[in-house]
Amino acid sequence: MSQDDFTIALGEIFEKTPSIARNTWNSRPFLDLKNLHQKMVFVMNELNQEEQLELLRSHPDLGSKAKMAEASVREQKGVGLDCLSPEEFQQFRALNQAYREKFGFPFIIAVKNHTKTSILEAFDCRLNNEWQIEKQQALKEIADIACFRLQNIIKE
Repeated sequence: MSQDDFTIALGEIFEKTPSIARNTWNSRPFLDLKNLHQKMVFVMNELNQEEQLELLRSHPDLGSKAKMAEASVREQKGVGLDCLSPEEFQQFRALNQAYREKFGFPFIIAVKNHTKTSILEAFDCRLNNEWQIEKQQALKEIADIACFRLQNIIKE
């Protein structure tokens, strides 16, 4: 696969950040899916602070009605965040706002590992974190999301 084809195929693994796929291409060959994912995560972790913040900020709020990437729509729908009751919607909206105000980027969690209840619990817990700890947690969650997305694309 050319670098351009590789980037087109895997560019949305990391939300709106095709540069991660583009730069990972240079680490060929990949032994297997796990090795490819590890190399992509390595590239993500090597981004400078501003690039990492841009990646974090590219993620949508949970339970939002805003336009988002198709993969995000599927992931949020899978846990029922597309059909929140009015009360749940307000709860998610308030938590998203509090989180953004404190950290400067949206709350990110690999929803495939969670339920609505466990996501709300994680919100409460993670709102108590220090900025640097939360940034690292958000990047870990992005790595988990990327793994699920990569598995889905390779399976297809």
